[in-house]
Amino acid sequence: MAQSATTRRRFLVGSAAATATTLSGLGDEKTGDIDAHVPVWTPDIGRYPLAEGFDASRMVPPSFTPEELFEHTRPNGVSRIVLIQMSFYRYDNSYMLDTMRRFPGVFGGVAIVDAHSADPGAAMRSLAAEGVRGFRVSPGGEDPRTWIATSGMAAMWRTAADEGLAICPLIGPDALPSVESMCRRHPRTHVVIDHFARIGADGTIRDEQLDELCRLAEFPEVHVKVSAFYALGKKTPPYDDLAPMIRRLRDAFGAKRLMWASDCPYQVRPGQSYSDAIGLVRDRLDFLSPDERSEILRNTAARIFFPA
Repeated sequence: MAQSATTRRRFLVGSAAATATTLSGLGDEKTGDIDAHVPVWTPDIGRYPLAEGFDASRMVPPSFTPEELFEHTRPNGVSRIVLIQMSFYRYDNSYMLDTMRRFPGVFGGVAIVDAHSADPGAAMRSLAAEGVRGFRVSPGGEDPRTWIATSGMAAMWRTAADEGLAICPLIGPDALPSVESMCRRHPRTHVVIDHFARIGADGTIRDEQLDELCRLAEFPEVHVKVSAFYALGKKTPPYDDLAPMIRRLRDAFGAKRLMWASDCPYQVRPGQSYSDAIGLVRDRLDFLSPDERSEILRNTAARIFFPA
């Protein structure tokens, strides 16, 4: 007897969920840790074209699919990941969204929308309906002192506050004052600062820059990603030189407003490893209590990117 359409749909949905669980080694995804920052991309640029101005030679490595990511997350007890829209695709979030659909419950998403479009808030609401919980903003080539002071950016911050979404600034220390001004104007908006605001990217962690970042703790909805260890300070495992900065942020924000992330695949280039990155927070920072480790490695990201 022919299988009914309803039965077939149920079979396909069940098979997809089972495949996701097998590939990621999940079991119960809520018991594992969360990696709060990973872009993925595919070499299939026919199906997922690159944005204007990008070509395949800039895709390094040439492929970083979810299956390749799971090779690192599975052995390290990470069961959920926040995907970050890759710059190769700019405003076309299709590959990220398709990855989220392929592995239900495994991935959250941070998308990119055009802040200069007629209605960026509408684009955000549409993506939120697809499971996206955050939106990356960045100065790019604009003046870091003024880039954020536009009507479109204000609309994004208002929409995020109204819809319970997060604005995720990818910035350097020179943009911290402009982000602070937006936090003052939009105190209800969830904000997640990527990669310590790149303090220490030039090899030196400056106290005055860390002071500026810690001033954002005044705003209860501001969070910071403890991430991209391979790119900051000495840039060498086991990254103990970053411990004082992490402690300072813990003291200012509290562990409940910090979240760990790897920034794979860049974290797993030669001389670096995924276990090095998660191991700093999981095993080495003796000033963290077990509860604080759980907040940074799982609970904070779960509240922002995987709400019940």
